Amino acid sequence: MTLAISGTTGITLAGQFDSASSMGFKNRIINSAMVIDQRNAGASVAFTSAAYTLDRWVGAVGTATGTTFQRSTTSATGFSNSAVITIGTGASPVAGAVNRLYQVIEGFNIADFAWGTASAATVTLSFWVRSSVTGTFSGALYGASTIQSYPFNYTINAANTFEQKTVTIVGSTTGTWDSTNGTGVYVNFDLGSGTTFKGTANAWATGTFIGVTGATNLCATTGATFYITGVQLEKGSTATSFDYRPFGSELALCQRYFEKSYNIGTVAGTNTESGMAQSSQNAATSGTGFIGANISWKVSKRGAPTTTLFDVAGTINTTTRYTLGGTTGAGQNGTVQDSNENFLSVYSSGTTNTAGIKFHYVTTAEL
Repeated sequence: MTLAISGTTGITLAGQFDSASSMGFKNRIINSAMVIDQRNAGASVAFTSAAYTLDRWVGAVGTATGTTFQRSTTSATGFSNSAVITIGTGASPVAGAVNRLYQVIEGFNIADFAWGTASAATVTLSFWVRSSVTGTFSGALYGASTIQSYPFNYTINAANTFEQKTVTIVGSTTGTWDSTNGTGVYVNFDLGSGTTFKGTANAWATGTFIGVTGATNLCATTGATFYITGVQLEKGSTATSFDYRPFGSELALCQRYFEKSYNIGTVAGTNTESGMAQSSQNAATSGTGFIGANISWKVSKRGAPTTTLFDVAGTINTTTRYTLGGTTGAGQNGTVQDSNENFLSVYSSGTTNTAGIKFHYVTTAEL
């Protein structure tokens, strides 16, 4: 859309605006450029059972022991980060093996796709990928509530070289797709799952599929690496320019699902007072018994979250009590009284003479 404004002053404002990217939510993937890592702050982590790695990304590798996952600064042109998976001891997957990297998109964020109706929208998935192994790789979209999957494949042509891939997916006209705060759709990148979870490419099918039958099993190669970044899922049959969002906006999107009191680059459980929440100090008196504190989340959560408390030393389910004048004392029992979409209520019980409590927290409302 071209915008031109002129008036008697002779001032003309003209420019080209892409309304989808600058004013909307074109890309339905969150943390698609792999920048935000609240849980691990860039550290390498074991990639075994299903667990969140970078924000909004879940990994599961049960076939190749010793596999690791990490945010990387090796990336495609135009991106500062990627996610890298390094396979440990390679092995061929058994039929029921699940080896994948995926993101679950909330129903609210795909409601306009109108899947399950005659008006179902076509969408396009694009991403940048690099692997030490070449061949035909695969992935799949599937909805948990409707048990429908759309496996797709793509080819990695050159080893250790970032290549952009594009997959166009005709929207599903059947089934019931969540359009609220539940599971909308899984976006899967297969790393070598078993035959139970493989299907035919480029068609919707009933069942839970992660990839395509006969695709390359990355997990079979010891030491193989797989990098991915710039993942974009958008309406339409064409991949458009990447939807860059400000860091603060991307962080807030992530915090709808996971939030911590610790600074962005500090791992939960670190011995630090920086960022701690606290009760209001009573300037006149101090005492023993119960002391409470209420805080509002930085961002309202998708649903009622699960919250874990830490004292200043990083001891779980504990708060740090402080005396008049702010001197911190020993950790005391900490209990979550209420943890809902908007706020956290905490109380501490103990015998230490105190005027207030301080505590760190992590809270998750992931899908």
